[in-house]
Amino acid sequence: MTDFYDDLETRSSDRREAELFAALPAHLDHAKAAAPYFRHVLADVDAGAIRDRVALATLPVTRKSDLIAIQQAAPPFGGLAAVEIGRLARVFASPGPIHDPEPHGKDPWRSARALFAAGFRAGDLAHNCFAYHLTPAGSMFETGAHAIGCAVIPAGTGNTEMQAQVISSLKPRGYIGTPDFLKIILEKGDALGLDVSSVRIASVSGGPYLPDARAFYEARGLAVYQCYGTADLGIVAYETPARAGLVVEEGCIVEIVRPGTGDPVPDGEVGEVVVTIFNPAYPLVRFATGDLSAVLPGVSPCGRTNMRLKGWMGRADQTTKVKGMFVHPSQVAEVLRRHPQIARARLVVGRQDASDTMTLRCEAEETGEALAAAVRETLASVTKLKGVVEFAGPGTLPNDGKVIDDTRG
Repeated sequence: MTDFYDDLETRSSDRREAELFAALPAHLDHAKAAAPYFRHVLADVDAGAIRDRVALATLPVTRKSDLIAIQQAAPPFGGLAAVEIGRLARVFASPGPIHDPEPHGKDPWRSARALFAAGFRAGDLAHNCFAYHLTPAGSMFETGAHAIGCAVIPAGTGNTEMQAQVISSLKPRGYIGTPDFLKIILEKGDALGLDVSSVRIASVSGGPYLPDARAFYEARGLAVYQCYGTADLGIVAYETPARAGLVVEEGCIVEIVRPGTGDPVPDGEVGEVVVTIFNPAYPLVRFATGDLSAVLPGVSPCGRTNMRLKGWMGRADQTTKVKGMFVHPSQVAEVLRRHPQIARARLVVGRQDASDTMTLRCEAEETGEALAAAVRETLASVTKLKGVVEFAGPGTLPNDGKVIDDTRG
């Protein structure tokens, strides 16, 4: 059995970077020419100069949290699509609503690698329990399964008893869906006295893979692998048999940035996942997902050489209200920008004597009252709220991606 989907997964890191960034300028030119949104956002960008990560980091981010407003201002896709709607294969409406286009072509959502890493092979029958109605997940994984050469049962969601009966009758080898629903189906099959033992592998996403489900599958000898993606981007990273983080999909450039900014953080530091994909129909450039993760050092023991992510580690949008006013991570980032002596900072929001409080905890080599006073003044200017400034030694703040820590419960 072949271990890798293709040779791209094992190319050297230098070769991968060179090939991705050699292709990026033409992709940016295409986005500017064909997608009105990017024609405006990248108007002053010389695409030919964007040939490495340093240059890429100078481009503006497009935030998922802004996508509803962007699309409502210029329906249906906010000008981000690079083809006419009638030339697409499918159009979805995710909650929000957010409209997601699917182009024609093989594996348009790039799910095949994730499924292959989970053990799916040509000739397998896959039981796909992601939704097929309006949202893209069902099609996202079906097209990847077809790219491998699998047949697919379009099972969708719900109807647990029927799901168990279909598995008992058709004997699929693999399951695709949320982590918890397979457990529910198998337990229903057991209760009905049905043989549901044909399922030996699974690719799961769309929800937390909790310890009770993991233990249940391990006890039944099932190999269950996670993957990470969004309805806008498709699959971004996936687990492999090494069980050592999530390997980034070959068609993505992934950055981890400080929440509220587009500034990359050092490897290992938790930040927001920002993704650029080479989808000619929907050429998302520096798309900020709102999810937190971090880069793992080194390469996967499975032999795949791409960057690895720790997995989903929470949400990056930590906006909160203090004394009736919104405070955003981008405002904390602006304070740091004005005071380069500060390496990292965390705004702790608390409550004392029936009043909201703010304490900006700062990592800095050099401290003192003069710097504290200057930072307090900047904090008040940026947020229109007064706060306390405290200093901490380098590397002492938790590495959890939190820029604003609301401790008020």
